[in-house]
Formats: sequence, C-alpha cells, structure tokens
Amino acid sequence: MNVEQSKYSHLISAIGSLLQKGREQVAQSVNTILVHTYWHIGQHIVEFEQGGKEKAEYGSFLFEQLSKDLSKMYGKGFSRANLLYMRKLYLTFPKSETLSNVLSWSHYFEILRSDNELEINFYIKQCEKENWSVRELKRQKKSMLFHRLALSKDMEGVLELSEHGQEIQTAEDILKDPYILEFLNIPENYQYLESELEEKLISNLQNFLLELGNGFTFEKRQYRISISGKHFYVDLVFYHRILKCFVLIDLKRGEVTHQDIGQMNLYLNYFKKEVNTEGDNAPIGIVLGAEKDHILVEYATESISNQLFISKYQLYLPDKKQLEYELNKILDDK
Repeated sequence: MNVEQSKYSHLISAIGSLLQKGREQVAQSVNTILVHTYWHIGQHIVEFEQGGKEKAEYGSFLFEQLSKDLSKMYGKGFSRANLLYMRKLYLTFPKSETLSNVLSWSHYFEILRSDNELEINFYIKQCEKENWSVRELKRQKKSMLFHRLALSKDMEGVLELSEHGQEIQTAEDILKDPYILEFLNIPENYQYLESELEEKLISNLQNFLLELGNGFTFEKRQYRISISGKHFYVDLVFYHRILKCFVLIDLKRGEVTHQDIGQMNLYLNYFKKEVNTEGDNAPIGIVLGAEKDHILVEYATESISNQLFISKYQLYLPDKKQLEYELNKILDDK
C-alpha cells in the first residue's frame, strides 16, 4: 500500500510540474504576443504620423482621440500613456526581431520611461540576465544602477555595459560605490548601531541580494573565526556562484579606518587557508562604511595582495541629476 501511495504521490507531483511549466509557457507566450502586438500598433501610429516626425501637427489630439475610440471598441489597455509608449517601442526598436522574448509589456513600459538609449539597452539586458520582476526593475532604476556602474568605467566600458549588461568576470565587476540601502528605511540622521544595520539587512535580505547583484548566495551572519584562543566575527558571509568564491562583508557605521582594513585582511587570509575547499577561488572582502577617505584607503591597501575593497553605502536614493551630469561628462569625452 505504501509503495502504491508513493507511486501515486509521484504521479501527482509529475502532473503538477507539467501544469506549472505549461502555465508559465502560456503566460510567456501571451506576454510575447502582447509586446509584438503593441509594437505593430506603434508602427501603425508612426506611419500615420507623416513618417514618424516627433511633432506631428495633430499629435496631441491624435493620442487623445485614439485612446477614446480604441477603449470604447476594445476595452482597457489603450490609455494615452500606453499608446505613447507603443509608439516609442517601435521608434526605439524599429526591427521587431530585436524585441526580447523574456520581457513583458510592463517591463518595456518601465524601461522606456528613460530617454537614454544606453540606459534602455542596459536595463533590457540586465532584466533578461537576472530575471527581474517589474518591481525589482523599478527599484534598480530608482537606485540609478546603470549610472552607478557606468561611472566606474571609461567611454568604451559604458558602451560595453549598455550592449551586454553587467558581465561578471573579476572581483571588481561585483562592486558598487556607493551601495544604496534605501529599502532599510533608516532616517538619514538616525544614530543607529552597526548591529542594527546588520539586523535590518538580514530582515531585508531579498532586497539586499538584489542590490548586491547576480550570483550572490547568503551563507552566514556573524561568522566566527577563532585564532590562538581569540574570536573574531565577520558580519556577513556570502558565496558568489559565478566567481566561485566567498565574499566577506564588514559593516561600519562611520568612516572606514585602517584598523578595519587590517582586520578584513586577516579574515581573508583565514578563509584562504582554513575555509576554502578545492575549486574555491580566493575570497573577496568588502568593508562597507558610511564614509571613506580615499587617501587613507590608498595607503592602507597598497601592499595588500588579497582582493580587499572599501565601498560606501547610503541610506537614501542617489541624486539623479548629479549622476546624469557625471555620466554625460564621460560620454562627452568620446
């Protein structure tokens, strides 16, 4: 009887897996068809607009009237904003075969709110790579992820980032400066403890992993290291699936000091000798502080052979205008 019950349970499980897979494929097919349909609607609008000129003499009236008539005839989905973005979808991707088969119309609607072609291409590539939900995409855009990554690169690097998304091949590729932790909802002037910061990061681990980027898996908090009868604790330990290495993160409420850097170097040496197993690459250490002195960091890390980095974090969304200004300076140097 137990054998029969086990077989029956396996049958139920197999059917359930097939149904789930089928439903996902149906949903994906519907999304793909909807995006391509909206692309063709955009094509018709552009062709009607006297060759797609940006300012047709009847532009505003056209979209208002189209929205009213199409909504009356075909129901929801034809707001003026939707129609404008259908038009923009076609203008941005004049060849339908360049459309993603992964992204939904809601993804495209959010991405096309940008007027920067490089930024648009980056978020499309990154959505495909990391399978972001629309909510996750919105958060990454608000945190100015493209700009933060681009500002550490030259013109060629920015173009590469836009064309291929974030390629993770070295330790430097996983770094951000600053890290944006607005999801913790800590008031900017609140005098929090490092333990409170760590607790909030653990409570918001999904959002923190999104900010860290692709490849991070959480291992442990307050990882204990015992050396000669003394105990040390690494605040957060992750493993990076792509780089195949441990990533150690120490949190500092204020400015990172040379003692903090030396302590992280100790942690990295310990992990290399005592924790790494066959197949693991050298660990990466990130000291994450609210402030950092670039000159101090330069002198404190100069002779360190380990992969040790110091980055800032901030508890609020970045200044969009300032980041756009800084990125434009890079692009203007081409």
